[in-house]
Amino acid sequence: MTSSERAARLATRLSFLVAGFGIACWAPLVPYAKERLGVGDATLGLLLLCIGIGSVTAMILTGPLSARFGSKPVILAGGFGLAAVLPFLTLAPDPLTLAAALLAFGAALGSIDVAMNIHAVEVERAAGVPLMSGFHALFSIGGFAGAGLMTSLLSWRVDPAIGTSACAAIMAVVMAIAAPRLLRDAQTEEGPLFVAPRGIVVLLAGLAGATFLVEGAMLDWSALLITRAGLVAAQQGGMGYMFFAIAMTIGRFAGDAVTQRIGDRAVLFGGGIVAVTGFVILLLAPGIVIAVAGFVLIGLGASNIVPVLFRKAGSQAVMPMALAIGAITTTGYAGILVGPAGIGFVAGAVGLETAFWMLAALMCIVPATASIVAGGKGSRASI
Repeated sequence: MTSSERAARLATRLSFLVAGFGIACWAPLVPYAKERLGVGDATLGLLLLCIGIGSVTAMILTGPLSARFGSKPVILAGGFGLAAVLPFLTLAPDPLTLAAALLAFGAALGSIDVAMNIHAVEVERAAGVPLMSGFHALFSIGGFAGAGLMTSLLSWRVDPAIGTSACAAIMAVVMAIAAPRLLRDAQTEEGPLFVAPRGIVVLLAGLAGATFLVEGAMLDWSALLITRAGLVAAQQGGMGYMFFAIAMTIGRFAGDAVTQRIGDRAVLFGGGIVAVTGFVILLLAPGIVIAVAGFVLIGLGASNIVPVLFRKAGSQAVMPMALAIGAITTTGYAGILVGPAGIGFVAGAVGLETAFWMLAALMCIVPATASIVAGGKGSRASI
């Protein structure tokens, strides 16, 4: 491995780290924003929706921009943009100003999210070995670090504006380290700026949406699921998601070695089966210990599905790679943003447990289509 290859891998990891760190810094600030502005739950919900609107809008544009100009400038704009906007989230004097800041924050997040995955595909392709799972693991690590640092600063009674400024400075330094190491000659593609997803890309995007939907359900609904079942008290409702997130991070750190050994098809098939098994165990669990085992299996099973989908988006030939990754990322975010609200409607009609059984059925599509996605039975990881 040459020094430039090592530098490109480091830059990719740092980009994923900053993206996870940035969005996680905002989460502990939500109660402070609500109290400072004196808004109700409905208004707060609309404000939080601004992040999703900004992210999805930017994702739609980022694929074409990366295809035309390369991923490096978009990564830098997104990463430095996150750092620049973060402190303003604590300074906005009214809901309208905060909405504008959250739209900009979401746009920066959406831009770096698409562009860093495009860059990751290019780095992995040059390396000739699976790297995508490890890159995505750094996003999770960034999330833990950002939430942990901001929560600690707030618990030490550091002013939120000072705390966000400190976190923004960290992000800016990390992006400055990554900047000269990002690929300068990243692939650019001529042709139309917008192409409707087609062929295998439609399937890849659908699977990404389903997998992200599961992650969103774990985040927003798992605590209510296990507390309603009487498995834990309300104060311990977050236990399930904690074990799910830890298992997913561990699975991604091990994912590249596993994928290189058994191939993409086996990762998709086995991961889907493990995740579905986890749902069954969780929903039939008589006690919290067994329920936790279900959360762990869901996290481990789902951990490497999305990295494989991004890899396949990079190797398909039916549409430009950057546009394909943009479509998959946008669909995935739609799953994690809109999906949990849909689960709420389903739960209101048929019950939360039934809604989770439907998620298990949805995850069955992953192993059922593993051979199609991987390009044939027994196909090895293709880079």
